[in-house]
Amino acid sequence: MTKSHACLKYPQNITGQEITSICYCYGLGPYIADYPEQVLLACVVQGWCARCTASNKDLDGPGGRRTQAHTEALFEALDHGTMWDEYGVVPDVLPFTWDFPRADIYELLSPDLLHQVIKGTFKDHLVAWVGEYLENTHGKAKAKKIMADIDRRIAAVPPFPGLRRFPEGRGFKQWTGDDSKALMKVYLPALEGHVPAQMLRAFSAFLDFCYPVRRNAIDEATLTAIDAALARYHHEREIFVESVVCPNGFCLPRQHSLTHYRYLVQQFGAPNGLCSSITESKHIKAVKQPWRRSSRYEALSQMLTINDRLDKLAASRVDFMQRGMLDGPSARAQVVPNPPPVVDNEEDDDDGGAIDERKILGEVLMSKTPIRRYPRDPIALAQYLDLPQLPTLIRRFLYLQNHPEHDIDAVPLDLVPLDDCPDPPSKIQVFPSAIAKFYAPSDQSGVRGMLRERIRAVRSWRGGPPRYDCVFVEGDPDLPGFRGLLAARVLLFMSFKYLGITYPCALVTWFSTIGDEPCPDIGMWMVEPDIDHRGRRVMDIIHLDTILRGAHLIGIYGKAYLPRHFKHSDTLDRFKAFYINKYAE
Repeated sequence: MTKSHACLKYPQNITGQEITSICYCYGLGPYIADYPEQVLLACVVQGWCARCTASNKDLDGPGGRRTQAHTEALFEALDHGTMWDEYGVVPDVLPFTWDFPRADIYELLSPDLLHQVIKGTFKDHLVAWVGEYLENTHGKAKAKKIMADIDRRIAAVPPFPGLRRFPEGRGFKQWTGDDSKALMKVYLPALEGHVPAQMLRAFSAFLDFCYPVRRNAIDEATLTAIDAALARYHHEREIFVESVVCPNGFCLPRQHSLTHYRYLVQQFGAPNGLCSSITESKHIKAVKQPWRRSSRYEALSQMLTINDRLDKLAASRVDFMQRGMLDGPSARAQVVPNPPPVVDNEEDDDDGGAIDERKILGEVLMSKTPIRRYPRDPIALAQYLDLPQLPTLIRRFLYLQNHPEHDIDAVPLDLVPLDDCPDPPSKIQVFPSAIAKFYAPSDQSGVRGMLRERIRAVRSWRGGPPRYDCVFVEGDPDLPGFRGLLAARVLLFMSFKYLGITYPCALVTWFSTIGDEPCPDIGMWMVEPDIDHRGRRVMDIIHLDTILRGAHLIGIYGKAYLPRHFKHSDTLDRFKAFYINKYAE
C-alpha cells in the first residue's frame, strides 16, 4: 500500500483483496495579491522583493529567483540574522505552501495590475511625484496654481464613449481603481508646459508599458515592446532623482515588480486585466456596505448579521422561485390599457461596451431612430442647421458615388462643375448617432473580442451643449497604425435615397497630421483642423462605410493657462491643434 496525505487518499480495489491508494496532488494556480500580502505570504521582510533576491538597497540590481529550495539552503547555511539582513527572509515562520508537494509560493505570486501598475506606480508614485516636483521648483503657492490649471485641462477633455469625465480634475477625495484607470488616459497631455520634457517621456514610457500588459493576447513582439518601454521608463524616470523628488533612487517594490512581468506573462499567460480589483469589489459588498448600514459602534457583529441575513434572503428567493411561489398574480406585471408611449433611451444612455457577437473586423451602422423634428427637405435642412453648403456637398458626394474612378488628387471635388453633379434628393433623414462595432480583444471586450461604441452628432447632449464626436476614417490600408487613417469630426449623420440606393453618410470636418511622427515627448500623433481660404473648417460628406470607429482628441495646451470657466464642450472648436489619444481605446 502506498502512502499519501490523508485528505488526498481515494481507496480503490485493484485486483482481488489487494487495496491501494491513489495520491491526487492538486496544484495551486497564480496567487494575486498586493505587495504587503505578498511579503506576508512569502515570509519576506518588508522592502524586499517576494519573487527575487535583489537587495532592498538596490531592488533593480542583480538578484536571482526566490525558490523554496533556495530558502531551504539558506536555513542550512546561515544564521537567522544573516538571512534577515542579507536575503530578506523571515526565519521564524514558514510559508503556508512549505509542506505542499507541488506548490512554491515564490513561483505562485503573479502580477497585480491594480496595486503594482495602476494605483501603485501611476497614482501613488508618478502623480504624487509631479506634485512634489512643482512644490520643490516653484514653491507651494505657484505649485497650487499650476495644479489648478492641470485640473482644468483634465476637466476640458472632450467626452468619449466609455471614458469617465473629471469635471473637477483629479481633485477627488478617494481614488478607486477605476478612477486611476480613467485618469491615466487623459493625464499626460495635461502636464505639458508645466513639467520638463523628460518627465513627460517618463509618463509616456510607463503608459506604453502599462497598456500592452493588459491585453488578452501577448506575443513575442508585444513582450519585446514591453521590455523596451520599461527600459525607456527606467531611463527617463531619472529626472525625479535629478529634481530631488527621489534623491535616494527608486527602491520601490511595486515599481520593481514590473521587471518580472515578462517572465510572469510567459509563466501564467496574459493577465487580460485580471487583478485584485475583483476581490476589491467583493470587499465593497461584504465589508464597506455593511459598515455603512451599521451603527459604527462595535460594528463587527452587526456587519456579520447583515451579511448573514442577506445570504438567507438570497437563498430564500432562489427557493421560492423553484417552488413557483413568485409566479402568483401579484408578481405579474399589470396590464395598463392604452399605455403611454415609451421613450427610447437607447440614444441617450448607451455609450456601448462589450458585445458577444461573431468576430468581424468592424462595421458602422446608423442608429435605429431618426430625429423627427428636423426638416426633410435638403434646402430647408441646410437653413435649419445653418449649413448653406449642405446641398452642394450632397450633390458632389453623389457625383463621387456615380464616378468611383474619379481621381480626387488630380481634380478635387470642389472643382467639379455643379452642372455635372446629380440633383440633391428630395428627402433626408437625420440621425443622432451611429454604432461602431469592431474587433478589439481586451479586458473590456466580449468573449469573442468584440466591442461597440456609439458615435454622436447632436445639437444638444442631455439638455446641455452640443456634442460632435470624432472618428477614424479609412485612409491608406497599406500603411500601419494611424499612418493609414484619417481623423474627422462628425457634424451630422444622415441618410437618403438616390436611384433606389440608400446612402448612409456623415457630414464631417477634416484634420491633418502635424509632422510625420508622433510627438517625441507625449508619444501621440498631432493633428490640426483643415481650414479653407476663408478661414473656415473644410467640410465633406463621406459614406458611413468609410468610418472605422470613434477617435478621441485632446487639445494641445502648450504653456498657456486655461481660462477658469472654460467648458469641455468648446475644446474641439477653440483649440488649434490636438493630440490623438491612443490610450482612450
